[in-house]
Amino acid sequence: MSEEAVPQQGGPAQPKGLLQQMEELMASLNADLSALDADLQSTASTEETSKTG
Repeated sequence: MSEEAVPQQGGPAQPKGLLQQMEELMASLNADLSALDADLQSTASTEETSKTG
């Protein structure tokens, strides 16, 4: 990803900015994983139903 290709180094305000970015990225990742989990569980339950029917 392009975010990894550009390391950012700055003054005293940078660590707080990086922490904020990390929190946003973790929240986004968590939401993506939750959506993926729900999708996989939905697919698994659909496959279970088609196997038994």
